Formats: sequence, C-alpha cells, structure tokens
Amino acid sequence: MEYKNQSLTKYVFDLSSKVAAPGGGSAAAMNAALGAALMSMVINFTLGKPKYSKYEAELKIILKKSDKLRDDFLGLVDLDVLAYKSKDLRQALDVPLMLARLCYEGLKMLAPLVGKTNVNLISDTAIAGIFLESAFSATCFNVEVNLITLNDKKLTGAINKELRLKAKFVKQIRAKMEEKVGKIIRG
Repeated sequence: MEYKNQSLTKYVFDLSSKVAAPGGGSAAAMNAALGAALMSMVINFTLGKPKYSKYEAELKIILKKSDKLRDDFLGLVDLDVLAYKSKDLRQALDVPLMLARLCYEGLKMLAPLVGKTNVNLISDTAIAGIFLESAFSATCFNVEVNLITLNDKKLTGAINKELRLKAKFVKQIRAKMEEKVGKIIRG
C-alpha cells in the first residue's frame, strides 16, 4: 500500500491498528514530511513580500530543496513499511538511516530561515524544526535496533559515529533556533 496516496485518516487508522507496519519508523518519516512542508509553507508566504526581497533568490532555492525533501520523506513513509515487511535487515537499516541523514539536511536548510522569512510565521518555523529534530531522534532508535540485529561491529561503529556527530549538530541547531525564535517572539 502506498500511504502517500491515501488519506491521512487511513494512515493514522492503520498506524493505530494491530498490524506491524506502519509503525514508528514510518511515523517518524511522516513527522519529517510535515516539518519539510511547514518549511515550504513559511517560504511560500514570504516570497513576494517587499520586506524580504533581498532574500528572494536564496528562498527560492531553499523552497525547491524543501519541496523535494518533503517528497523524499513521504516516499520514506512507504519505504519504511516495505522494508519492515521485506524482512531484509539491510533494507530495514537503510531506510531509517536515510531518514536520519535527510532530517539533518532539512535542519541545516531550516536554521538560516529565521530572520529571513515572514515574522508572522515564526512559530511555524520553530515547529518545523521540532518536527525534523523529533523525526531525527526517533529514527536513530530504529537505526540502533537494526544495527544490533545486523551484528556487524565495523558498520555499527561507523554509523554510530556518524549519527552521534549529527545528533550533536541537530541539538545545537535546535537550541540556536529556539533562542532566535524566542527573541523574535518575546522581543
């Protein structure tokens, strides 16, 4: 089943039912898709506003990337379900690892938007960051579980090192964004 072509109600119903997939990995991908969609929304509401015209070219580039990211995340909603059902341990690892890497890239794109996009949507920018960070954190659990199942010490060491570095950066990005957003909201 391709959830990206189904209703949100169908997805949430299946997620809550007594079936193995979709599960947490797919839900993390959906959460990331929502974060990327919010990033695109913020940019779309900013483009064409004279106050932000000096950022227009940069925002258009980021918009293309965030739209692609949204589509990639939606694809991972379904790929995670397929990977789980396939019982292919490597595929079960690759999907959440790809999700973690894409969430990291999404947060790197999102962070510079604070101050360059419509201030009336600053909370949406913050929520996009929260969604991307939570999807990153959630999918890291799936990566960890799948690495244990694969039982490959060399691969485990390399991936754990990569994700530790990315996790540190993700937390720093979110903390800086939260600080900047707080200053804009509270003055």
